[in-house]
Amino acid sequence: MLIGKSEIRHAVLGAAIALGAAGCATMPIPNEQLAVAKASVQRAEQAGAPELAPVEMAAARDKLARAEKAAANRDAQPATQLAEQADADAQLAEATAQEQRSHKAAVELDANLQALRQESSRNAQSNQ
Repeated sequence: MLIGKSEIRHAVLGAAIALGAAGCATMPIPNEQLAVAKASVQRAEQAGAPELAPVEMAAARDKLARAEKAAANRDAQPATQLAEQADADAQLAEATAQEQRSHKAAVELDANLQALRQESSRNAQSNQ
């Protein structure tokens, strides 16, 4: 059985329609993930991460910028992945900054307690 020109045209047209529909079914731009990542980066910045966790903060900012660029280029999958990674890096930066501040406060508290003990000991000896 021979295939006619009109059947070939219909097959090509059907394939073109199917490809066009598949192109419309791509992933949407991850606006929610980008917003979450931006908020996480801002929280980390406010927590002092640029000074206390600079490596983690730089990674978060870099990945957020790359995610925004991918989103602008309509590359949804890399934009989603980079936004999620930026969010995780920003959370790590924030946690690292908080841990650094807590450690510093603990060291200062220990030093103050030691000074108080020494002064108390001196006062006890001078009262005898």
